[in-house]
Order: sequence, then structure tokens, then C-alpha cells
Amino acid sequence: MNSDYSNSGNGVITTALLLAAGKGSRLYPLTHDTPKCLTMVHEVSILERLVINLKKQGFKRLVVVTGYKEKCIVEFLETRACGMKIDYVVSPLYETTNNIYSLWMARDIINEPFLLIESDLVFDGSLLDDMCSPDRIAVARMQPWMNGSTVTVNQSQHVKEFQNGIAGTFDEIRYKTVNIYSFSLSSWHSITERLDQYISAGRVNDYYETVFAEMVADGSLALKTVSFDSKRWYEIDTVADLAKAETLF
Repeated sequence: MNSDYSNSGNGVITTALLLAAGKGSRLYPLTHDTPKCLTMVHEVSILERLVINLKKQGFKRLVVVTGYKEKCIVEFLETRACGMKIDYVVSPLYETTNNIYSLWMARDIINEPFLLIESDLVFDGSLLDDMCSPDRIAVARMQPWMNGSTVTVNQSQHVKEFQNGIAGTFDEIRYKTVNIYSFSLSSWHSITERLDQYISAGRVNDYYETVFAEMVADGSLALKTVSFDSKRWYEIDTVADLAKAETLF
């Protein structure tokens, strides 16, 4: 491992992992010929926005797990890497697996603290200011447009428990997971051990949040929350989401 990246302490993170293997079928026909991360949001692609934001934060390395239309991503980053070192992992089973498998695919290529991010997010770059320390999770107070995994938070602003984001009335405030995480090297080693167990058991269609939830519950993973409520961000899954993101950005 290049010594520029392999610090195992609690310093500033300079490596990012982007999971971009999926087909983005809910964005069809926009993703018919290009991967989801190259979807244009107000004339700038999701991927280009991410690269610019990472570079501004001082990131030196970007690891991309590709699958669907992977050559498009490689060709794009050949000219727009902003000086970052780019490494690729190709997931051959992208059509029949979920993001837990994509994360597992990166187990050997990353041996340093890193930022994990999904390929469908657009956000104000300054939101990463507090995500560049290890073992953080980006969250936002639940809003009507949000769905998916949520967490509850304890008094020290650490995740207390993950939930499936089912609508209803709750005793505690729920926070939406924004799908941006940072991990220390020790946390990553623990996560990969758990991922190995899931993949060996054939659970390739789970979400990685299932692993994180299990580890938080048993005390083997601690994640401090970082609020994304103060600035713009949006998760783009559908054409309707894209229209909303276009108005924000």
C-alpha cells in the first residue's frame, strides 16, 4: 500500500470509495447508455460534482467499484480526476447483487481509513467538512420525501440503532442515513470480517446497512452522526428525484 494513503490513525481521511456498479434502472431511460453517476444535474454530472468536492477537501485517492457501463466511468475520469489517484474494482455480478457485494469487493484494495459514498448523491461540498474524520455517518432529520434506512441517536450524538425507515409514529426522533460514511482502519477490518460472513452465506442481495446495524447493535461499531440539515443535498433514484435535485442545484 502506498504510504501516502495508509495511515491507520485518526487523522484526516484522504481516500474515498465510490460504489457505482448498479444499473440505475429507476432512472431509465437516462441510464440506458450511461451509468447512474454520469447523470447530469443542471449540466454537471453527479460524478464530476463528487470529484470536485473531494479535491477541494484534499482527497488524494478515489476507489470506484464499477459494473454497469464501467468503461464510461473510466473514460470520464481519465480527463477529470483532478490529480487524484484513481483505482477501479469491477464487480462482475452487478446485475444480481446489491451494495453489500460492492462494498465487499473493495476489501483488498483499501487498507486505510476512507470515506464511503454512493453514486446517486449530490450535495454541497462543505458538508464533507466534518466527514473527513473516521467513524462518522451523515444523517438528516426525516422529511416527507425521504425513505430507506433511518437511525436513532443517543446523547453523545452516536448512532443508537438502525431501522428500516417504515412510516409511522415513533417515540424517538428518526434521522435518515445519507449514505455517506467514514471508517477508521480498525472499523474497516471488523466490517470486512462481517462482510465475509454474509457473502459466504450467499447474502449478496442485502444492503450494507444490515451489517452496520448488526455491528452497532452488538457494540463492534460506533458511528458519530454528522448532520446534513444545514446545506443542500439530494439522493437521486428516480426521474422525479432528478427534477427536484435540478431545482436545488
